[in-house]
Amino acid sequence: MKKIILAAVILISLTKTTFAQVQRADVFTVIEAEKNFNKLIERKGIKGGFLAVADPQGIIFKPDAVNITDFYNNIDKQAGTLVSKPNFARISVNGDLGFTAGPYVYQNSGADTDKVYGDYVSIWKREDGDSKLKLLINLGVQHPEPEAETFTDFKNPDSVKLVAPSQDPFAGKRIINATDELFNHSLTLSTLASYKEFLSPEGKFYFPGFEPITGQDKVMKFLDNEDISINAATTNSGRAASNDLAYTYGKARIKKGDVVSNYNYVRIWEIDASHKWNVILEIFSAVEN
Repeated sequence: MKKIILAAVILISLTKTTFAQVQRADVFTVIEAEKNFNKLIERKGIKGGFLAVADPQGIIFKPDAVNITDFYNNIDKQAGTLVSKPNFARISVNGDLGFTAGPYVYQNSGADTDKVYGDYVSIWKREDGDSKLKLLINLGVQHPEPEAETFTDFKNPDSVKLVAPSQDPFAGKRIINATDELFNHSLTLSTLASYKEFLSPEGKFYFPGFEPITGQDKVMKFLDNEDISINAATTNSGRAASNDLAYTYGKARIKKGDVVSNYNYVRIWEIDASHKWNVILEIFSAVEN
């Protein structure tokens, strides 16, 4: 495990050159994007809402990753209503990458007994020249009706954490890919040690059947209590041009007690003041066999 941590330090040090302060984006930009998405769903339905905000490369998990536009253009409609409310959000310093997460309620009919509860995660991206954020990744987990309302966690980016942009446009993606692969490799050695090393102290963990868990200590206790071990492989990644926020996603095979199942995962990474990448959010969505 020490060798893995040493490798992580060497890898992280590649991004350690800081640069001058720049004007920061406002986290409420991505929160408003999510709220406008909800309004579009209310007005146009689920299909129309997704098509209106989808990034050309955007994906959803049905149950594996599929292009948002391709998926919704190939169905007549998606019945029911969907209402979600962001309670956790971040945005990169330059405003080109952000995410929202929070509870949702899906209802296929007018009966209260027909409600499905869960939590969603949406990643939003803005290309150069675009005025609006587009939906890049969306997925969610189901769980029983929440017993209490959760607190909001909205923070503006910290420009102190910025690192200099690379002359190589692909360097950022290579680094975050390698960091995700390092996390996945370390999981094969020790689940708890890996989360202690890679999960932010305030990190959030989303797992089907359970309400979101907040905090490294609570996540590690959950993993231990549920007897969870994880084998995962990176599929793809992306990083903000300001080098302070990133995402990865891939496939996982998780053993929970004596049961082994397939999952998709999405991780959101945030750089800290020492320029070390930490997972600030991780979500697993089940793939039915």
